[in-house]
Amino acid sequence: MRVAIIGAAGMIGRKLAERIATTGRIGGQTVDAMTLVDVIIPQVAEDFAGERDAFAADLSAPDVASRVIAERPEVIVHLAAIVSGEAEADMEKGYRVNLDGTRALLEAIASIDSYCPRVIYASSLAVFGAPFPAKIPDDYHLTPLTSYGTQKAMGEMLLNDYSRRGLLDGIGIRFPTICIRPGKPNKAASSFYSGILREPLNGKEAILPVDDDVRHWFASPRAAVGYIDHAATLDTATMGAQRCMTMPGVSATVSEQIKALRAVAGDGAVALIRRVPDPAVVNIIAGWPRDFDTARALSLGFRAEQTFGEIIAVYLEDEMGQKAQNGA
Repeated sequence: MRVAIIGAAGMIGRKLAERIATTGRIGGQTVDAMTLVDVIIPQVAEDFAGERDAFAADLSAPDVASRVIAERPEVIVHLAAIVSGEAEADMEKGYRVNLDGTRALLEAIASIDSYCPRVIYASSLAVFGAPFPAKIPDDYHLTPLTSYGTQKAMGEMLLNDYSRRGLLDGIGIRFPTICIRPGKPNKAASSFYSGILREPLNGKEAILPVDDDVRHWFASPRAAVGYIDHAATLDTATMGAQRCMTMPGVSATVSEQIKALRAVAGDGAVALIRRVPDPAVVNIIAGWPRDFDTARALSLGFRAEQTFGEIIAVYLEDEMGQKAQNGA
C-alpha cells in the first residue's frame, strides 16, 4: 500500500509519517511506499524500509495534485491548510490553499478512471459557530463564523459529494484542538491553549489572552494520529452520505487546564502564565464550540483521552520522556 500525506511537514503529518515508518503499517495494513508533500520538503524517517518520495509543493498550484497521486496511493491524508488566525487575516490565501487546493486534489482523483482511494480530510471544529447548544450533537448543522471555518465546511461538502458519486472514498475528521502541541506556537488562534502548558512545563513564560472560564474541546497529538490510522481502513459502508464527523475529545476550561498543570508541575509552573487579554483572539474564540456528543465517531471505533490530565501525560511521555506524577 502507498500512503500520500499532504501537509507532511506539519506536526500531525510528521508524527503520522514517523508512526508509519516505525510500524510499517496504517490501519493494520502494510505500507510499502509513502509520498510526502508540503510547502517545505518533509523529512522521512530513516528506518522506513519502503519507497519514499518527498517533495515541496503548493497543492493549489497547477499540476501539483496530479503529481501527488501519480503513483495512485490507496490512502491519501489531506492535512495541508492555512490555520485559523492566518486564514482570517489573509482571506485570499486562505481560500486559495484551504478551498482551491482541496478541490484540485479531488478533481485530480476524479479524472482517473477506476481510481477510488481512501481520502482522509482534516476538518475543524470551526465549521460550527454560535449560537449552538452547550453540547453539539453529530447531526447539528454547520454554522461557520470565520473564513477558516467556511473553507473547511466547503471542503466537507465536496468530500461528501465526491464520495456519493463514487469518485473517492472519503472520511472527514473534525479534529479537536490538538494539545499539547510540541515546538513553537503557530498562527492558529488556538495556539495559546498549548502555550499555557508547554511553556511552563519547559520553564518559560506563557501568555494567556482569554478568560479562565473559556471552555474548549481537546485531544492530544497521539490521539490525532490515532484518528487517521483508524480512518485509513475503516469500513465506510455504514456511513451513508455524511462522511464527516467530530472526533472524541475532552471538554475543559482554561481554569481546568491550569489545574491539571498545577497537579503535574506545581505552583511555580502556573506562576509563569501571564494574563494579557487579546481582543482579536477573544473575538475569534467566542464563536467556537465548547463540547460535543461524539457518539457516531465512538460507535465507529475512534478514541481519545478522557481527562485533561491524560493529555498532559501524553506530552510528558512523548515529548519530554517523562512519566506524569501526582494524578495526571
